[in-house]
Amino acid sequence: MTIRQLSETLINQIAAGEVIERPASAAKELIENALDAGATRIEIATAGGGKTLLRVTDNGGGMAPVDLEMAIRRHCTSKLDTDLLDIRTLGFRGEALPSIGSVAKLSLLSRTAEAGEGAEISVTGGKVAPVRPAAANRGTVVEVRDLFFATPARLKFLKSEKAEASAISDVVRRMAIAFPHVRFVLSGSDRTTLEFPATGEDRLARIAQVLGRDFRDNAIEIDAEREGVRLTGFAGVPTFNRGNSLNQFAFVNGRPVQDKLIWSALRAAYAETIPHGRYPVAVLSIDIDPALVDVNVHPAKSDVRFRDPGLVRGLIIGAIREALAREGDRAATTGASGLMRAFRPEAQRPAAPWTPSASPYRPFEAASPAASFRETQAGFAEFATPSARSEPVFTPSVREEEPPQRHPLGAARAQLHENYIVAQTEDGLVIVDQHAAHERLVFEAMRNALHSRAVPAQALLIPEIIDLPEDDCDRLVAHAEEFATLGLGIERFGPGAVAVRETPAMLGEMDAAGLIRQLADELAEWDTASGLKAKLEYLAATMACHGSVRSGRRMRPEEMNALLRQMEATPGSGQCNHGRPTYIELKLSDIERLFGRS
Repeated sequence: MTIRQLSETLINQIAAGEVIERPASAAKELIENALDAGATRIEIATAGGGKTLLRVTDNGGGMAPVDLEMAIRRHCTSKLDTDLLDIRTLGFRGEALPSIGSVAKLSLLSRTAEAGEGAEISVTGGKVAPVRPAAANRGTVVEVRDLFFATPARLKFLKSEKAEASAISDVVRRMAIAFPHVRFVLSGSDRTTLEFPATGEDRLARIAQVLGRDFRDNAIEIDAEREGVRLTGFAGVPTFNRGNSLNQFAFVNGRPVQDKLIWSALRAAYAETIPHGRYPVAVLSIDIDPALVDVNVHPAKSDVRFRDPGLVRGLIIGAIREALAREGDRAATTGASGLMRAFRPEAQRPAAPWTPSASPYRPFEAASPAASFRETQAGFAEFATPSARSEPVFTPSVREEEPPQRHPLGAARAQLHENYIVAQTEDGLVIVDQHAAHERLVFEAMRNALHSRAVPAQALLIPEIIDLPEDDCDRLVAHAEEFATLGLGIERFGPGAVAVRETPAMLGEMDAAGLIRQLADELAEWDTASGLKAKLEYLAATMACHGSVRSGRRMRPEEMNALLRQMEATPGSGQCNHGRPTYIELKLSDIERLFGRS
């Protein structure tokens, strides 16, 4: 078989298969070019989900005519000299524009600040037209039409216009968070205009533009540094969570990334504070020496490789857990918002006009105004169970003359339905789920006892021998002392095997072989084994759930106040072991709005 040189167009089309996967990929590359050019205003226009039209306009430095000719050639770039270990720009490969030009109709219009006129160049399916003079403002306009018209097979694999437009919106949101000093505008025939005005150095204000004002009210600032690696950003309180991971953003040296190590560390940091299937909301930014991170892993530059992944993972977990211990116990404002919405539909429902009602036995007797009021203003009573209606809904449990105590969770005022404690604070009220709160307190006490001393172990009558690869055996034996404190006794048993002589007494009968293999996999992946500790803590959580104050138990005033004080002194008490909130706070201003007093 004869070996031959591929044509430049075919080479670019092959590269396009890696660099430009969909319209959102092209949008990402063009926006990165605009940012690298120093733009402070970037406008993105689309049609047909970016398949028909994708136009990116910026006010950056612009390009001279000779630069336009070079820009559409493969591996031509102004961002990289000779050192691939010192990348300080978003782009550097020099593949995006020639790749787009090989599969679409591409035109570049640009003018520098010094030039009297602009210049334009176009590429259609890999065929380059000469540079020609053109009227232009300072900056660059890149227009992509009929994406993948030259490779119809790739066009068939694109999703609907709505899905592709949504992907472009996601790219713009990520870029907007990373560069708050830049104004972004996304518009098109297939969507309403999305605009993010520049916020300067106020990064939280930009994040609030993207994620909503609720995040600003429920965010905890992160700022930590370890061995030259700095982590900044904001993490939501545990009770402020979502059903998917779309509201998690990570940046490395300003570059938006989708890195498995970062997402794994984020999940570990929120372990036991968020229910299964729910995801925290976080924006994390890592600043690191470019020589310590490889961004040249994939042409799309969305994956990175850290030279010391354990350092980065430990920094993320430690910083977020410290922040949650410091401020994470406050209730999410969305809880109060939900409570407000629960009231409003009934409170705003127009009351039925009062008319005298006739009874077949008393035809001329009108219903009393009090009875009519009870019928037409029932509100929440409509949702009450029949048994609940026959009993007082609000039963005071504390003397009325007792003044509110100046504590974050206030002073207990009542117990509702033998499960919810109502406490009065200086500026509102708090509703506490007594079972969930006490469950968390019991679990924290058990976990502290678990970590403060060695876990009791039970010796196996016959040691269990487990065959493993030699590398896994070496890793396990290296952590044998750590496992011993958790009640797991292992030792080397010849080549390619370990012997398990003790297991944690708390776990009772267990699959020792399965546990050992799981620990070996964790050590190989992250150089840390948290599976055993997680099993012990899961058991402690289960025991705490069954050993805490049950729903339906009437509590004395001093018991309720003692529970509130203990919650204030216990980190993590804002949510139960299953991640549900233990209390909801309602400000006095919210209550006054319910009654139309503000």
